[in-house]
Amino acid sequence: MLAPTLLRRLDPTTLRLFVAMCEDGTLTQAARRAAIAPSAVSKRLVELEQSLGVQLMTRQARGMVMTPAGETLLHHARRMLHDVEQIVAELAEHAKGVRGIVRMFANLSAIVQFLPEDLRAFLARQEAIKISLEERPSGGVVAGVEAGLAELGICAGSIPARDLTSVLYRRDSLVVVMRHDHPLADRPALAFRDTLDHDFVGLHAESSIYASVRGEAQSIGRPLRLRVHVPGFDAVLRMAQADMGLGVVPLGVFALLGRAMDLAAIPLTDPWAQRELRIVSRPGTLSPAASLLVASLTADVA
Repeated sequence: MLAPTLLRRLDPTTLRLFVAMCEDGTLTQAARRAAIAPSAVSKRLVELEQSLGVQLMTRQARGMVMTPAGETLLHHARRMLHDVEQIVAELAEHAKGVRGIVRMFANLSAIVQFLPEDLRAFLARQEAIKISLEERPSGGVVAGVEAGLAELGICAGSIPARDLTSVLYRRDSLVVVMRHDHPLADRPALAFRDTLDHDFVGLHAESSIYASVRGEAQSIGRPLRLRVHVPGFDAVLRMAQADMGLGVVPLGVFALLGRAMDLAAIPLTDPWAQRELRIVSRPGTLSPAASLLVASLTADVA
């Protein structure tokens, strides 16, 4: 257990000054940012180092340089300050009458295909709850929930949930999209290996769909003829429309965005193309508002 004196040293003001020193590299710049005297900043740093029993910064001719201990504290200080700001923001919402705020990360597949209607229906019933939703790749969803940056996450079922609680949210299937004049466009269905003689447009490197596509090509022992990485489904579809290559997207995404672009969507017969989207959370930590949301999102799961 930390001593009370040490806890007092880790107050938000001191942590902000420490972060400012790390980012600015000098006491003078940090003091100017905080609108206090450089001597006061120096005194805070010395007292913090004495309390922690480690050296956090080394003084050099050109400024301050973090020690390994300082780098560790910087990581935690940024997270603590983020949490403090979040507390202030959420309490301000409570003062307005909001009874619950759920922080949530989700991958792009869930956000485009399912969450708009599901969240609208939930919020129509629970007007006193506010949802903060942020898009992250599936691996980032799991990491963010593990780190406590979000209460809930929705990620591809192929991503290991590690120690998180995981429940089924939705299922989707992947299709290959292309122009109607593409040589493969008349096929009723495709095995992925039959596409590998053609160019591809890939989602960003952290995407679970791209990881599946790349991994399947590697397991087949064929190179993936990737022409370009793009950040989102709309860009994949536009590149396919411009005949830059084949794209792999969820069927629901194609139904929403691709049909209007006059593209063909051919189902993939590979087992990995049938996917699960799962809700992850830390065991035993859900707030009442988050529990209500999970119950709503999973109510129609078969």
